[in-house]
Amino acid sequence: MSKPKKALGLLFLIVAAVLGGLRVRQAYEFQKEAGEKKGAKKGGARVISVSVGESRRGVVREEILLTGALRPKEQVEITAKGTGRVQKLVFELGDRVNKGDLIAELEDDELQQQVSRATASLAVVLASTKQRQAELENSRAHLGRAETLLKEGLIPKADYESRVTAYQVVQAQLQLSQAQERQAQAEINELKIRLSQTKIYAPMTGHVAKRHVDAGALVSPSTPILSLVNQSTMVTMANVPEREVGKLRVGNKAHIEVDAFGDRSFAGRVARIGPVLDAATRSATVEVEIPNPEGGLRAEMFARVKLDLESTRQTVLIPREGLVYRGQQPGVYINQNGRPEFRPIETGLTIGEDVEVQSNLDAGASIITRGASMLREGDQIRVAGKKGGGRKGGKDSTDEEESLPAAKSGLKVANGPGVAQ
Repeated sequence: MSKPKKALGLLFLIVAAVLGGLRVRQAYEFQKEAGEKKGAKKGGARVISVSVGESRRGVVREEILLTGALRPKEQVEITAKGTGRVQKLVFELGDRVNKGDLIAELEDDELQQQVSRATASLAVVLASTKQRQAELENSRAHLGRAETLLKEGLIPKADYESRVTAYQVVQAQLQLSQAQERQAQAEINELKIRLSQTKIYAPMTGHVAKRHVDAGALVSPSTPILSLVNQSTMVTMANVPEREVGKLRVGNKAHIEVDAFGDRSFAGRVARIGPVLDAATRSATVEVEIPNPEGGLRAEMFARVKLDLESTRQTVLIPREGLVYRGQQPGVYINQNGRPEFRPIETGLTIGEDVEVQSNLDAGASIITRGASMLREGDQIRVAGKKGGGRKGGKDSTDEEESLPAAKSGLKVANGPGVAQ
């Protein structure tokens, strides 16, 4: 056989050997993967290191958590009482305004002229009144003489009656003149009131929240000029569910938190409770007042309000890290012989590092805390710090581990906020 043929045959054998090795490798990997899946189905699950704790009974203060926006207790849109052009604006945005301060002035030239004209008209009426009074005195004197002459028979009765009529005419003219005097005076008073309304004064102490117009603008009673707010006391409105309304009282304490101040809280109180429930939401409106002497709280800040109902109740508590969710369903994992079992629960208040359980869990249950969020059905658990996991030699290796005082770590029932022992 020639050398080229021998080389070609040797190359063919090498390629065949390589392909055969690859097929053996693929078969081995496939069998290994199938074996792992089969083992997983038969119980060869993950072993997760966790910590365990216990649900326990404690006493919590009853509270209601609400949200709402802050607004000033006093706020007003200042408008003019009449129509006119703004001549002067005294304050700018953010300025402090005291009650009675001059805020704005409207043009008053035309009103000043009307007052002058009305004053002159009043003077004319006053002069006319004096004239009528003099004529009345003269007519009264003539009437007296005529009466004397009539008694003495020196004048006919017709002359006397003519004097009486003249006296009555002058008397009526005087009364007309006096009425015109009152009318002129009333017109002057009205013009002076309108003139005084061209100067606009602050109805309360506060700060300028917004300037709606500038000097030169034509305003009317429907046109706001300034928005004035008094932020010494802030309020927030919130809706309380029907089942909680009966527990509320005017004067209940409230703790308010806003994002702008981090963990700092502000003290408040329930000031008013709506007497009528909203038919759509079955809730009542509650108004909470928050003193704001430093002025740090601002209108429209988002507030989280915690209302203290000033009462306590016995309840079941779990560590917050033991709470897990399946979709929207809260629950805990129960330690069942080294295996986690999900138990749905109904939660209540979150108090510091504790969560209130309202149903489906009794005190003393062994629950998984740290590591609970990583678990799924079928896993085995190993308590951190202990050897082994799952079953060993027919005995559950977690029997000794569950006796650990894990429920005591990180839980201060007596000193925790909102919780009493």
